[in-house]
Amino acid sequence: MTEPEPLIATAEKLTATNVDIYYGAFHAIKDASLKMHESTVTALIGPSGCGKSTFLRALNRMHDLTPGARVTGDIQLDGFNIYAPDSDPVLIRHRIGMVFQRPNPFPKTIFENVVYGPKIHGESNRATLREIAEQSLRQAALWDEVKDRLDRSALDLSGGQQQRLCIARVLAVNPEVILMDEPASALDPIATSKIEDLIGELSSKYTVVIVTHSMQQAARISDITAFFHLGEIVEVGTTNQIFTKPREKRTEDYITGRFG
Repeated sequence: MTEPEPLIATAEKLTATNVDIYYGAFHAIKDASLKMHESTVTALIGPSGCGKSTFLRALNRMHDLTPGARVTGDIQLDGFNIYAPDSDPVLIRHRIGMVFQRPNPFPKTIFENVVYGPKIHGESNRATLREIAEQSLRQAALWDEVKDRLDRSALDLSGGQQQRLCIARVLAVNPEVILMDEPASALDPIATSKIEDLIGELSSKYTVVIVTHSMQQAARISDITAFFHLGEIVEVGTTNQIFTKPREKRTEDYITGRFG
């Protein structure tokens, strides 16, 4: 993989070094290294099946839940190895939230969806929970649309609203990093545009890492882009550099549509 010049001025928040991921005997990710910075959107691009989502899920120990999966190498959050023996996966997922490809609201009210995490972590004061719900829904650009129906089922919301609700649910536990696995791929263009605008706003406060199948989306919303191919990170650079002056032929071939 081509080593880029220093890409971004903000501090490193999440660092993956020499990461390998196996599903049984299958070697899914090979020696992947990537630095993800504060207040920055990092996009993971590449053809289907290249390992983008597999790598993303390693960043908050989601593979702990997958039978036969094994992660080696080093992934550090603020210099702390998240796979260390004394590391608590629940706390890691509190600090590193995940938004999935398809909206997955709980069959509960809008309010109960947003405050689910804080309640699990012990918050029981109703006024505090209402404050958290409003703040999180405002951050997710959903408050004005749902403020008069917080006691309605979250399943009544549109797909785009459900995805913003899931983002609000992540924000409610005050994470430091937000992982997004193709968060707009199941949405229509208008809902997609709202999610993209929201990512731009969130990046001022959070470290965001997004898997996207859309090169146009990566170009619009990210600061840094990492190109994956066959389980390897082929090239990392500023998004502008990756899309205009890729150093690796495989990157150029993918960007120009020769494969993928």
